[in-house]
Amino acid sequence: MTHPAASDWPLIAGLQQWEARLAGKLAGRGRFGVALYEFLRFGAKQAWACLFGGLMCALLLGTHWWYPKDALLARYDFLTLAALGIQAALLLLRMETWAEAKVILMFHAVGTVMEIFKTSAGSWIYPEANLLRIGGVPLFTGFMYAAVGSYLARVWRLFDFRFRAHPPLAATLALSALIYANFFAHHFIADFRLLLFAMTALLFGRAWVYFRIWREYRRMPLLLGFVLVALFIWFAENIGTFANAWRYPNQSGGWEMVSIAKLGSWFLLMIISYVMVSVVNRPEDISAAPVAEMPREGGESGGSGASLIS
Repeated sequence: MTHPAASDWPLIAGLQQWEARLAGKLAGRGRFGVALYEFLRFGAKQAWACLFGGLMCALLLGTHWWYPKDALLARYDFLTLAALGIQAALLLLRMETWAEAKVILMFHAVGTVMEIFKTSAGSWIYPEANLLRIGGVPLFTGFMYAAVGSYLARVWRLFDFRFRAHPPLAATLALSALIYANFFAHHFIADFRLLLFAMTALLFGRAWVYFRIWREYRRMPLLLGFVLVALFIWFAENIGTFANAWRYPNQSGGWEMVSIAKLGSWFLLMIISYVMVSVVNRPEDISAAPVAEMPREGGESGGSGASLIS
């Protein structure tokens, strides 16, 4: 078995014995029990991976509904300080690794630069006044991009990602640079996103991601994984605009759902996000996985139960 991630998170490691008993009990009930256990395990891992982003969404909604209108500290500034507090707490409690924190910092910087440009171009606005900002961009917004990086870094580790036919790092870096440039350049020249979609499909079209929920690796097309994560980011964006954290021009008269066309933008941003994380967590081929955990026909592979988030 690979090194369980839970052993690095003391607050969770204590649950391993309880969870191992649950695994044995459900696995003893046959295929249905194994499927139920893997479903619970998958959900627990995903929830743990979404920790930073989930807390940020909760802050957006909570401050939208209950933050005092006449508070001395502006709501946006409170969000910035709260995000910093969450980040510090996760590190102090060892619920986040320093490697993951570095990824979050990279995302914060990349996202803030794009936010400054996009707000100056009128793509969206932050309607509330505050002190901690650069131009028209409150500093908490960088943490919204960082939440994506946090999720990818954590999910990569929790599911022990392995790959088949993964494109070379140099090629993915070049693609992500072109995508990032297009987010700026399309305001002045043609929008090349259709070409970028085609390049992404060509580069990642043969790639498969293998992920381990429990004992056995499952697989899915990597492109499908990008689409699914982009879809959930779009859901989160609707939460953010509903909470009046930012607004698009078409929402100036009142909230309405973010256009589904934005899903394409989030898909391209996902490519940038994924490539940034892959620089830190270099993709490993599935052939490098321990033999006992390699996918095989006819049932579960070897190994024993471990924590739900191992």
